[in-house]
Amino acid sequence: MRSFISLVATLAAVVPFLPSASAQSGTPVKYTDPGTGIIFDTWPVPSASSGGGMTFGVALPSNALTVDANEFIGYLQCASKDATNTGWCGISLGGPMTNSLLLMAYPYKSDILTSFRYATGYDMPDVYTGNATLTQISSSVTASTYTLIFRCQNCLSWSQGGQSGGASTSNSLLVLGWAQAVAAPGGAACPSQVTLAQHETQGIFGAQLDSNAVNPSYTAWAAKATKTVTGSCGAATTTSVSSIPVATGATYDYIVVGGGAGGIPIADKLSEAGKKVLLIEKGPPSSGRWGGNLKPSWLSGTNLTRFDVPGLCNQIWVDSAGIACTDTDQMAGCVLGGGTAVNAGLWWKPYTLDWDYNFPSGWQSKDMTAATSRVFSRIPGTDTPSLDGKLYLQQGFNVLSGGLKQGGWTSVTANQSPNQKNRTYSHTPYMFSHGERGGPMATYLVSASARSNFKLWTGTSVKRVVRNGGHVTGVEVEAYTNGGYAGVVNLTPNTGRVILSAGTFGTAKLLMRSGIGPADQLAIVKSSADGPTMIANSSWINLPVGSNLMDHLNTDTVIEHPDVVFYDFYEAWTNPNATDKSLYLNNRYGILAQAAPNIGPMFWDEIKGADGVTRQLQWTARVEGSDGTPNGKAMTMSQYLGRGVKSRGKMSITPALTTVVSDLPYLKDAGDKAAVIQGIVNLQNALKNVKGLTWTYPNASTSAADHVNNMIVSYSNRRSNHWMGTAKLGTDDGRQPGGTSVVDLNTKVYGTDNLFVVDASIFPGMPTTNPSAYIVIAAERASERILALQPPAPNARYAQCGGLQWTGSFGCVAPYTCQVQNAYYSQCL
Repeated sequence: MRSFISLVATLAAVVPFLPSASAQSGTPVKYTDPGTGIIFDTWPVPSASSGGGMTFGVALPSNALTVDANEFIGYLQCASKDATNTGWCGISLGGPMTNSLLLMAYPYKSDILTSFRYATGYDMPDVYTGNATLTQISSSVTASTYTLIFRCQNCLSWSQGGQSGGASTSNSLLVLGWAQAVAAPGGAACPSQVTLAQHETQGIFGAQLDSNAVNPSYTAWAAKATKTVTGSCGAATTTSVSSIPVATGATYDYIVVGGGAGGIPIADKLSEAGKKVLLIEKGPPSSGRWGGNLKPSWLSGTNLTRFDVPGLCNQIWVDSAGIACTDTDQMAGCVLGGGTAVNAGLWWKPYTLDWDYNFPSGWQSKDMTAATSRVFSRIPGTDTPSLDGKLYLQQGFNVLSGGLKQGGWTSVTANQSPNQKNRTYSHTPYMFSHGERGGPMATYLVSASARSNFKLWTGTSVKRVVRNGGHVTGVEVEAYTNGGYAGVVNLTPNTGRVILSAGTFGTAKLLMRSGIGPADQLAIVKSSADGPTMIANSSWINLPVGSNLMDHLNTDTVIEHPDVVFYDFYEAWTNPNATDKSLYLNNRYGILAQAAPNIGPMFWDEIKGADGVTRQLQWTARVEGSDGTPNGKAMTMSQYLGRGVKSRGKMSITPALTTVVSDLPYLKDAGDKAAVIQGIVNLQNALKNVKGLTWTYPNASTSAADHVNNMIVSYSNRRSNHWMGTAKLGTDDGRQPGGTSVVDLNTKVYGTDNLFVVDASIFPGMPTTNPSAYIVIAAERASERILALQPPAPNARYAQCGGLQWTGSFGCVAPYTCQVQNAYYSQCL
């Protein structure tokens, strides 16, 4: 599987727990090509960071530093173990992999072949359909490198599927991403039809442009580009997905959309209450318990998959084909279990202040006590996941925890003292049980599946909810994988309900495709392929869906210490240590029962800002290098900015019906930035007396302030992938002027009487820790409130059934229907 995968994380997905990425220097190095005389600004990637070295450079038109250019002459040199037969490398001209123009190159026989690509999600990028063109000036292939000089026209602005972007040369800075792989592409003869093997290294950096980048000779140099190399291509093959028609006549009391941290628990609670429940998951099964079959060869003959073994959790970052959602520009798991199937399994009993600070009355910590107790009785979690009760390879933990102790910080058992989150540290608690992943799939889904009134569909995507005004009558589905369902699934008339639990991006997208969201976003849906079948404009519900987007801002730091011992969890995929494999398979003992990449310690700090707001920091330490520091003796410490953060962003939908983070939720507030900087200072002070500890990122000559101020702010390197908030819960109805909420205190969507949202999207603010347990608790709490609601009684003929301020029933007794009279009044006629 590893040799034939998507371009996951390619070209700049520098995120926590991702394999080595470079703290690439943005200072240009002048290079004059001896064969052509062309002068370039180049940015060499060190050999240690790129697996042999890689250099990219540009020459620009003479006025490019004052007027944005849309073309350049490029220099690309990539290394490989045997460049005459293997390897590929790539550049993202916008920085991140997604929503940027990608250029990949590889040697084939005596040529270098290239392909422009474009990705909307973490899957194999599509061939770019825009008007970028590449003509070669020179190329050379040796036993260890391949080098290409080329003219790239219409390459600094791009557009695909209604989504556009570009790079500005007049700012004297390009944000670039890079990746390099050793293995050869599959189907290498045809660049437009290749499949790409996993890259070994990648990075993102700000490439400064100086006067060497521009030259009055540019036109003459560009005229040297006369060679077009296309490869040898046959007819492309297409695949189709088979579907099963939805059975006619079947109805459900509840349809739950999305089998993740919100959907699985609430589906279980509703079926426990005797309701007929259908849980629809877009992706395939993950865990072996539920029919999943994605696994390395050494798990053959077991009922375990890659998702079940804690030590393989990081594999998604290097092999996400058929796992990652393809309709969002962020990494999300489109498999049964959602994030709880693919994440590192961290499982935190909530800090009560997170509920009290972020949520309104009815969702305060006192209101969440019973739900919390129920969740932790079913998924208690453990900080010793190996069944022998031991923790393995704790040298890194000991280095940092010893330093924190010397610095005056206090050791705690995190889930026994959930409210001690200031200058404290702990071992890491996980949702794991019996040496396997556990979590909602091993508890809530088991009990739900034992009931005859519960049904689970996988491989089935929900296109939209079907509604008449504010009353939902069913959902329209289509097959996502072979064997998925297609058609309309109906609710029990009058009393049925739909609960959206498709995640922060998936739920917001579904709402928009259902005519619920900001008018400008709904207009995009109307102009898309959905347009002919979209609900009429008169029934649109204008709510701030997609606003209030949040994430834990990630800021990486790296240290080295001679006592640290690195374990290669990626190598364990293909060639696990024989002893470690035996211990795990036979007993569920050992390092493979722990989450990659050997996480811990976890530690916390609170920073009171000049604005009077106390901001919460969580630090996640792990035994691996990053940002230019190689694996071996390195530990990366990722700082997450949580509760109290003021910065917010926005998610948008595109004409291709994919979602993008259109406005980053990072460092918009001065107090947020000050807290990040002070947190690093506090950590440096705490560890200053650790003998043998060396800071590499930031290094000794870089202040914490410079480290933060000079770091690129991109989701590629600053996300934690804990996205929340796009369907905010609150009492201020978003239909009204100044309203910011999408769902009410019962999680019911404003302007509807039987549509609910239960997932990370309802959170008004960020919690302290990784949010999985919080989401499951929120689902338990939502089930209490939803089950306590009386179903809406259909209105009589001539009665009001809708309007901007209407909060009653939106249904009508048969044979009447709710008809819009004006924006403020709908009537049963």
